[in-house]
Amino acid sequence: METLSRLLVFMSLFSGLVSGFALQNLPITSFEESYTQLFGDKNLFVHQDGKSVRLTLDERTGSGFVSNDYYLHGFFSASIKLPSDYTAGVVVAFYMSNGDMYEKNHDEIDFEFLGNIREKEWRVQTNIYGNGSTHSGREERYNLWFDPTEDFHQYSILWSDSHIIFFVDNVPIREVKRTAEMGGHFPSKPMSLYTTIWDGSKWATNGGKYGVNYKYAPYIARFSDLVLHGCPVDPIEQFPRCDEGAAEDIRAAQEITPSQRSKMDVFRRRLMTYSYCYDRARYNVALSECVVNPAEAQRLRVYDPVRFGGIPRRHRNGKHRSKRSRVDGTESI
Repeated sequence: METLSRLLVFMSLFSGLVSGFALQNLPITSFEESYTQLFGDKNLFVHQDGKSVRLTLDERTGSGFVSNDYYLHGFFSASIKLPSDYTAGVVVAFYMSNGDMYEKNHDEIDFEFLGNIREKEWRVQTNIYGNGSTHSGREERYNLWFDPTEDFHQYSILWSDSHIIFFVDNVPIREVKRTAEMGGHFPSKPMSLYTTIWDGSKWATNGGKYGVNYKYAPYIARFSDLVLHGCPVDPIEQFPRCDEGAAEDIRAAQEITPSQRSKMDVFRRRLMTYSYCYDRARYNVALSECVVNPAEAQRLRVYDPVRFGGIPRRHRNGKHRSKRSRVDGTESI
């Protein structure tokens, strides 16, 4: 408990700046100006201020909205308060995608919030796809140092031509640097911003062991401080309109300072519960963009020595069974 308390204080001291530029100076966009309802009928509600949105999942449907523009790079952010109580099977997603334009070779950058049974924490998953590379999952999962159901917390995505960085309350939690070996697996086509709540009973909680129980519905996720700060793209001409200020902010945001990197290292050592970079059941050799950190590797080996240590799994008959291990909804982490 003392260690966790120190971590909470440590993380809370780091706020206000994202990689060298002031987040509080970025423009907050109104729903009517920048977004369109995606699905959900009356399960989407825009508050009177025009800048706060409520999404609901009930027995009838989930709900969601999408940005009016496509973007080629930018900084995208929202303050989110997640549903409380029993939330197993519930998925809240804040992500970039172009699946509507490129069905077979889409790109995606994901924040997914995975609900849980009562008294168990929400888990956060990040993932990226490029050019339809869903067979090469790049998932990571984490616990948080706060209760995301008690108040709003900020979740942000920085996407440039060379970096993808995920932030929680202005703390960088994951950095992906583009490598030549990644090729088209690095997201590189214009994308829209999506925000949804939906029923992920088949995979979201313990690989589908616990599903949504609508006795606890409605499940309500709340969103505010919506930021779309990037380079809009005409979907026909595919040419980005990036003003000088946005371009400079994107460049600044991708530079993680030594202090920020220290905070990110602490977060990953203590709160990361899964990373594809260390999953020897999936990849015998880490993918090119992975930067293997011995402290992260050691913690995950303790967490699951079979998956992260490459130790063969033994079965009751004493024989080893070969099986492709996945975390894309068919098997729990």
